[in-house]
Amino acid sequence: QARLVESGGGSVQAGGSLRLSCAVSGRTLSSLAMGWFRRAPGKEREFVAGVTWSNNTKYADSVKGRFTISRDNAKNTAALEMNSLKPEDTDVYFCAADTQNWRVAVKRGGYDYWGQGTQVTVSS
Repeated sequence: QARLVESGGGSVQAGGSLRLSCAVSGRTLSSLAMGWFRRAPGKEREFVAGVTWSNNTKYADSVKGRFTISRDNAKNTAALEMNSLKPEDTDVYFCAADTQNWRVAVKRGGYDYWGQGTQVTVSS
């Protein structure tokens, strides 16, 4: 079993930046692909970004060029650097882990473990 804990959410003005972190325990990070999703109230959980064990990445079109996903296997953490934030990025962001670590799944069903979520609020 893996446990994921997100941190780094908060409030920022449009154009600003935030960095989300995901601390993983219970499993070695290199055995996992990592992903970030977001979900506004009343909406489906939406893929944001993912990274394989070998650092291949994939992004949603809405965040390409603004967000960067990374992983630090030595520290067992993953991160999402978010720049040029827009009000429409306001959401609860979730970290997720997939034991099929060679792929980036874009559907929530592809992930085995989830964090509790962290709120990101971007004001105009």
